[in-house]
Amino acid sequence: MTRVIEVENLTKIYKGNIKAVDDISFDVNEGALFGFLGPNGAGKTTTIKLLTTLASITSGKATVLGHDVSKQPNMVRKSIGIVPQDLTIDNELKGNENIMLAAKLYHVPNHVAKKRVEDLLELVGLTDAANRLVSTYSGGMRKRLELIVGLVHEPKVLFMDEPTLGLDVNTRKIIWDYIRELNKEKRVTIFMTTHYLEEADALCDVAAIIDRGKIRAQGSPQELKEIIGGEVITIELTKERDLQDFFSSIKGVKEVKKLGSTYGIKLGMAEDAIPAIIDGIYARGVKIKALSCSKPSLDQVFLEVTGKEFREEESAEAASRRQDIIARRG
Repeated sequence: MTRVIEVENLTKIYKGNIKAVDDISFDVNEGALFGFLGPNGAGKTTTIKLLTTLASITSGKATVLGHDVSKQPNMVRKSIGIVPQDLTIDNELKGNENIMLAAKLYHVPNHVAKKRVEDLLELVGLTDAANRLVSTYSGGMRKRLELIVGLVHEPKVLFMDEPTLGLDVNTRKIIWDYIRELNKEKRVTIFMTTHYLEEADALCDVAAIIDRGKIRAQGSPQELKEIIGGEVITIELTKERDLQDFFSSIKGVKEVKKLGSTYGIKLGMAEDAIPAIIDGIYARGVKIKALSCSKPSLDQVFLEVTGKEFREEESAEAASRRQDIIARRG
């Protein structure tokens, strides 16, 4: 299978020795929908900036469609599309004018661009709004327009940085449908960053979990969940009791975690263990307040491979800018 993105020991260090991307390596195959998962500050946006030539590489190597990102930046730019995290479309232009402007920047002939504009606007349901100023668009409409602006030159690879950030649930699902169509029907290879783990679970063929600049795990969503394996039972008791040894003794139980009166029990097959767990709890004179059983989620995988919950934190790039401001003020 053809590899369209190849990354080897990629590293980015900002001023102040702040390491945003730390010696990462991965490949993306042609036609794949590859997800880069992690909380804010993990290094996702920096990685996209490196691969799209918007930031310089400190060390390591990356190629996109066979073009070296550092040595052949113009060739890379010509062959990719970008949907940035922050909106870049012009509010004072109409929807179709924004797309035509992007077409001119990519040297798409006018007669070709006009046809593509019609097709793209129809793709995202903006045909009726094509002649309206973008300043009149809703946030979801602007995000859809931003998406097709990155497609007007028909790139073979599309980079999307947090494509549904800040959108409501319904609009996010609409964007998901467009992303699926681009990938499966138009055969566009997509590299997408997100910190919505359910988004990656629903869309991605392959995903990599990045935290503090390092890739911690990689595989299909199902393969990542198999890191945990089995199912997880969460039991809240009416009063706090130490039942860890009892739960651990039950056949099929792999791990037991306790937080106050609540237990998280990881096991192979829940239906085999639940009767023994419930019977044992009541036999010890304790009552159950709540019980739930769930398949492993990517949130749980993240906790498993990093040892912590998702968190919001300052990105390395932002930290570097803050240090520059402090230095100038000093």
